[in-house]
Amino acid sequence: MAREDYEVVIGLEVHAELSTKTKIFCSCSTEFGGEPNTHCCPVCMGMPGALPVLNEKVVEYAVKAGLATNCEISRDSKNDRKNYFYPDTPKAYQISQFDKPLCERGYVEIETENGKKKIGLTRIHIEDDAGKLNHDDYGRGSLVDLNRAGVPLIEIVSEPDLRSADETDKYLKKLKSILEYIEVSDCKMQEGSLRADVNVSVRKKGEEKLGTRTEMKNMNSFKSITRAIEYEVERQIDVIEKGGKIEQETLRWDEVSGKTFSMRDKEDAQDYRYFPEPDLVAIRLSDEYIENIRKNLPELPESRKARYLEEYNLTEKEARTITASKYLSEFFEKASKISGNPKAVCNWLLSDVARILNENEEEPEAIPFLPEDLAELVMLIEKGTISSKIAKDVLEKMFENPGKKPSKIIEENGWVQISDEGAIKEIVDKIVANNPQSIIDYKAGKDKALGFLIGLAMKETKGKANPQMLNKMFLDAMKD
Repeated sequence: MAREDYEVVIGLEVHAELSTKTKIFCSCSTEFGGEPNTHCCPVCMGMPGALPVLNEKVVEYAVKAGLATNCEISRDSKNDRKNYFYPDTPKAYQISQFDKPLCERGYVEIETENGKKKIGLTRIHIEDDAGKLNHDDYGRGSLVDLNRAGVPLIEIVSEPDLRSADETDKYLKKLKSILEYIEVSDCKMQEGSLRADVNVSVRKKGEEKLGTRTEMKNMNSFKSITRAIEYEVERQIDVIEKGGKIEQETLRWDEVSGKTFSMRDKEDAQDYRYFPEPDLVAIRLSDEYIENIRKNLPELPESRKARYLEEYNLTEKEARTITASKYLSEFFEKASKISGNPKAVCNWLLSDVARILNENEEEPEAIPFLPEDLAELVMLIEKGTISSKIAKDVLEKMFENPGKKPSKIIEENGWVQISDEGAIKEIVDKIVANNPQSIIDYKAGKDKALGFLIGLAMKETKGKANPQMLNKMFLDAMKD
């Protein structure tokens, strides 16, 4: 059978570190990057007799995430012990939620080639993060850093509704965008603030029963997740086609080889021996508490996109791309307000700015200049101080010289546009006199001849001549 005879089924368990100042069950700092084992105490180190106290902000942030993803919020919830032993889990169990999560039955809507699609959410629950193992490069052992132990997480579990790596990518980016907009997580994937366990299975088209799934743990890169899914789908189909059987197991994705490798058998719920956490009381939420959070939710990506279509006259694609990132969206709004030209700001952000970021594999947060600087660049073009062509060079310099203003870059490089009529006419007359054949060609209906002449003038002026003035003067000259 061919690849197209199989249906891919994907479900995700997304872990997002919450941006609270202190950990979920103690007052230790959640700040990233401290010296090893400096942000920990007897509670997060699992010392005998140390008792946890639930951070109320964690509950608030989880409810906020649930409301933003169309979940039902539980009025009666509790914490449970999830028992397992890893070296970076000092208690030998994780405090999580099992049968009574805070949020259930939600969805996230994504855009696909066949239109909008709702990806169901089974649940969102709270739990504490594990520590981190720092492995010796020479294989002599590992050191445990417990700074991350006890950092609050929400786990967002999707239904098996995703059918491709592309849909998974869109779902993850939409989810990341929502979490950023409601400001419950910084979603810095490079720091592990947002990571996903990816469950993949395949089945023959038309079958209702799900295939045996494999799970790839702790993936924190959109690109890696896409590559891993595509590889794992092909691997599973190949195994089935050769008469083999897919084993339910946990896999490790190797970025260098582009392959998955078996780590261990996949655990089921019974393997964790869940039971209610005896050191924490139940979580009771009132309707008033939930409604207060709902009323104070900020503008979400979908509603902001709709506003951009109406207020700024952006296209559907432009509005969707700009609002996908909270940082980029706010950058756009500030630059548009200052320049008074949202369409031009949008064009710069989605063309040259996006190109440079993509070349360096960076996110919008890496833009090294302020919205005011992009607004200034747009206004300098409108004033005729520089041409659009020179503006591209200015933008490159703005990336290379963080903090340097566009006007300063233009001044230092002598890039002020020539808009003096006398100077431009002199150049036009000279080019017309030296290229009589181009004049004949243009009058014979060959429009490219005009572009050729303008190109010569731009070369002569090193790109500094006002292109609109050049165009008009060449047309006037060729009427004679």
